[in-house]
Amino acid sequence: MKYVYIALIVVFTAIVLLFKVQNFNTATISLFNMSLTLPMWLLAAGIYVLGMFTGAALVSLLKGWYAGATRRG
Repeated sequence: MKYVYIALIVVFTAIVLLFKVQNFNTATISLFNMSLTLPMWLLAAGIYVLGMFTGAALVSLLKGWYAGATRRG
């Protein structure tokens, strides 16, 4: 089973590296009068990480609200 996990890690790493190599084009994002030009792979990775943080924060918030609503007292 150890070799299956190692193979999955190698395949996942290869896919991520392939994504990075194929997405060297740049994208410009703008907010108000500010703009930032980033490679597409960096933009996608940043959006993914921000999504993980905001998703975890939302789940934590909902758990807190549920605990507060079901608490007796």
